[in-house]
Amino acid sequence: MATMNSLSISSVSALRRRLAPLLAIVCLTAPALHAYPLDGESESGIRRLEGYALQQQRSSGPKLASGALLGGSDIELGLIGRDVADFDTRSQDPALADMLAGIFQGRDPSYALVVVDISDPENVRWAGLRPDTRQNVGSVGKILTMTGLFFALEQAFPDIEDRKRVLATTLVSGGDWVIGSQQDVPRYDPVAAVNRFGRLRTDDQFFLSEWLDHAISASANGAGSVVWREAMLIRHFGARYPVSAQESEAFFRETPKARLTELSLSIMSEPLIAAGIDTSNIRQGSFWTGTAKNFVPGPNSFATPRELARFMFRLEQGRLVDAWSSLEMKKYLYITKRRYRYVYAPELAQSATFFKSGSLYSCQPEEGFRCGQYMGNSRNFMNSVATVETPAGPNPETRYIVALISNVLRFNSAWDHSRFAAAIHEALRTPGTVRVRSEASNDELAEAGRSN
Repeated sequence: MATMNSLSISSVSALRRRLAPLLAIVCLTAPALHAYPLDGESESGIRRLEGYALQQQRSSGPKLASGALLGGSDIELGLIGRDVADFDTRSQDPALADMLAGIFQGRDPSYALVVVDISDPENVRWAGLRPDTRQNVGSVGKILTMTGLFFALEQAFPDIEDRKRVLATTLVSGGDWVIGSQQDVPRYDPVAAVNRFGRLRTDDQFFLSEWLDHAISASANGAGSVVWREAMLIRHFGARYPVSAQESEAFFRETPKARLTELSLSIMSEPLIAAGIDTSNIRQGSFWTGTAKNFVPGPNSFATPRELARFMFRLEQGRLVDAWSSLEMKKYLYITKRRYRYVYAPELAQSATFFKSGSLYSCQPEEGFRCGQYMGNSRNFMNSVATVETPAGPNPETRYIVALISNVLRFNSAWDHSRFAAAIHEALRTPGTVRVRSEASNDELAEAGRSN
């Protein structure tokens, strides 16, 4: 096993002082960014924000949707402090159910979803289409890994300030756990004052908050594995975390694999059970990279739209770990990058979107068929969870949760996902007949499906 290193450092404070004048211009112009509010570096320790802030002063570069420019203080939990019954303790709302039936009429039968309208906490409405369909939801499962990390932090460090410190100042090495990760992540180059993008390397070192940011925003599998690994170390070593690389290696080398598997699963299942989420219908069983799976074996992974929607509902209630953790996780889900798949829809440009997408595809020999990314003919899972708030900012007029999964074979359905998003958005804001625009230019098709 390659060396893992976790140590607390204080040099981040100097970086924060350098960033202060730059963050003042965050909302003027914006390039393609990732998750977490743009003014959040001072507390989070996510260093890539310096490169993004500098880029915003330049005349060229892509711009963010207006809904992506909220500051951290603008993000709130929509159901916090509300005595709201679970959304599905009541019957499906007839108008919402009719709306979904109309939008998906004649569509591939693999589409399954749940919509929960929480605009009025006193009158929560929901509807679903095949809401209990179960499949592997790919990288959407990283929201469970994130929950496991915050759960381990809360158990080891009851004081919130200690949790903030551990996230923002603990430097962690990737090691062999990142081998095979295919997604590019940003690295800040202080000499050139830009972010440079590339795949994760075994010698990469990032703050723990940055590994989490890479796992959620860039959806890097290696980062997801590191986050899960660190959650296990925190749970095992408690307030002694971070420990030396030697102790970390010895823990994974000497602990029986069955015990490691048990620990890895309990970290994620316990906070879900405590929040009233049905873990028989949602589970991230295995790590995100092959090397990590060798260190910690695990079972299969799955989720249903109903339990994914319940996860987001509990987040809005502040019931995932605790209120601080729920709000912090919502910030990590705040999408401040070029939008894609479900949230690609231009109709959502003025909305704040809190989003995680995931896919899994595979191919088998078939005459006349050419395998392509997100176009599997054996399986072609495409999944999203999102909370949409319109207009962006405190006290939005419309706030709703969507969990959507599909398995449309031989076809990249990212554009269709974005069209469903536009139709659902329109129907929730202006009830009536909704048309789904299916036609698209080649550029639209490409942009809707491009996640990096």
